[in-house]
Amino acid sequence: MKATTRVQLSVMMFLNFFIWGAWYVTMGTYLDKVLHASGVQIGAAYSAMAIATIISPFFVGMIADRFFAAQKVLAVLHLVGALLLYYITTIQNPNSFYWVLLLYSLMYAPTLALANSVAFRQMTDTSKEFASIRVFGTIGWIATGWMIDKVFRIGTDQLAFTFTMAAVASFILAVLSFFLPDTPPKAKGTKATFKQILGADAFVLFKDRSFAIFFLASVLICIPLSFYYSFTNLFLTEVGMQNATSNMTFGQFSEALFILLIPVFFRRLGVKWMIAIGMIAWTLRFLCFGYGNADAGMWMLFAGIILHGVCFDFFFVTGQIYTDSKAGVNIQSQAQGMITMATYGIGMWIGTLLSGYVKEAYTVNNVVNWKGIWMVPAGIAFAVLILFVLLFKDNRKPVITEPEAEIGLAETRLT
Repeated sequence: MKATTRVQLSVMMFLNFFIWGAWYVTMGTYLDKVLHASGVQIGAAYSAMAIATIISPFFVGMIADRFFAAQKVLAVLHLVGALLLYYITTIQNPNSFYWVLLLYSLMYAPTLALANSVAFRQMTDTSKEFASIRVFGTIGWIATGWMIDKVFRIGTDQLAFTFTMAAVASFILAVLSFFLPDTPPKAKGTKATFKQILGADAFVLFKDRSFAIFFLASVLICIPLSFYYSFTNLFLTEVGMQNATSNMTFGQFSEALFILLIPVFFRRLGVKWMIAIGMIAWTLRFLCFGYGNADAGMWMLFAGIILHGVCFDFFFVTGQIYTDSKAGVNIQSQAQGMITMATYGIGMWIGTLLSGYVKEAYTVNNVVNWKGIWMVPAGIAFAVLILFVLLFKDNRKPVITEPEAEIGLAETRLT
């Protein structure tokens, strides 16, 4: 790969995840403290990205893969997205905020797959080249937290600026995208069957009982995950943690570290116990939040943040590798799309709505019982763990190399 191409792709990844991280982490705090939204309204706002994730595979499959070059679609989506992000800062009503955010999410969600498509098409050996490009996405997400707390020092009442920051980055990426390497549609002129568009060929995997259990567990475990995304920043801010947004980026540092350990654990534990460890970490994280505080229990709050690496990598990355090994070459993309739709789509959608109702139920006279809230996702994660351990029988130990594991680093596969 040419050095200029590598730089272009790295900047693309950095900005694509910078945009998402800039507003997503602090949105719950913004809605609560600035727009005075209810818990239900906050949960609904976070469900917008989940809904978009369900719809976006169809967009990518039907439009980008068949009619237009990927980099041009990426440019247009980010240009429209920049306008919507700027407009959302003018909205004061939480209900109106939701509809604009949903429209923006429909623009942004397909860019995750499009960015991957642009990158993959420039590579001759993805197992060796992709990780070094994709890691800039994680760096971009980390950068947002540090810019909010350390560079701009944005206070709670100034959080609308995070959407402006994302809008500027979106506009820059839109311009950059027009100059990215040409990525013409591979399927131009071909017709996809309705079955292929739905990804129904991958349904054959459900004949395997263990895969069906894994699929169900994937949906269910994303219900507690949505509690983390929706309310962690607000929770840490309310209990008195300073620089909560930048401190949350330690979860991404942890994610980058634990991805490197996946090959080692795979060889020793296999698929079943790797995923089980991820679920155990999920339960421990919420217990740490429930019993931690900003005084003597500060270490528990940081433990809950740092456990994100185990939660994400041991479940999601292991699950992606397991799905690849079960699917085979012919239905690989459809299988990954199906799992992504189940987790970031269906599971997160259910979870974001449930988290909103739970927060509402545990708020009395504007006083939030955070311990009670965190016990709900802890209980759900523990129940899913028991279900998975008892019913999942496949403990294969795929032979993977370190670069192959790194490909899964925080990757949301939407194609």
